[in-house]
Amino acid sequence: MEKPIVQLEAVCKTYRMGEVEVKALREVSFTLRRGEMVAIMGASGSGKSTLLNILGTLDRPTAGRYFLDGEPVENLDEYALSALRNRKLGFVFQSFNLLARDSALENVALPMVYAGVRPDERARKALAALERVGLSERIDHMPNQLSGGQQQRVSIARAIVNEPLMLLADEPTGALDSATTRQVMELFCELHRQGMTVVVVTHDPAIAEYAERVVHFLDGEIVRDEARVPVRSGVA
Repeated sequence: MEKPIVQLEAVCKTYRMGEVEVKALREVSFTLRRGEMVAIMGASGSGKSTLLNILGTLDRPTAGRYFLDGEPVENLDEYALSALRNRKLGFVFQSFNLLARDSALENVALPMVYAGVRPDERARKALAALERVGLSERIDHMPNQLSGGQQQRVSIARAIVNEPLMLLADEPTGALDSATTRQVMELFCELHRQGMTVVVVTHDPAIAEYAERVVHFLDGEIVRDEARVPVRSGVA
């Protein structure tokens, strides 16, 4: 049997706020198979964003084990975590996080700068990623020359340019209108159909409908983990 891409074992995360302890995650255990599209749902404060930060190695568990592609990562140093993120993970955020003074092509190429990829190879792969998200006509545009949906597609191209094992999206449609939201979610579905593992954190049931599995959080715990038939445009 193929090893899971993600395995969490009794993961806890506790924050200290003065003399108060806040238990953001309480012994969370679950696995994620390669190629799944999963929605992580819950209200504000339920623990879903804390989970995403741990999955993305942006934060460390207080207790428990995290295996990414079979490798234990919770005790890696910051240099090793940074290299692992750049090699195996892609991130998409609600606020796009594009560099205002860089073109779409330059924004997409940025992760490869950190990875030491040659300039000609960076340009080739960045162009291919922008073509993959339908923006080959906008490669020289600056972020302020793009619509919100186009900016989010640039950020998705940047997230997938290194062909990551897993794409992590935190409320990726929160700043978009309903029509653009559908376009972005259909793009995530297309990437999933191409074999990418996609995890979307959302509070919106309409976004969760695109996923084949929905994990519900409440007070730092998984209260329901359900497989479902996704509702996707163009998919039988």
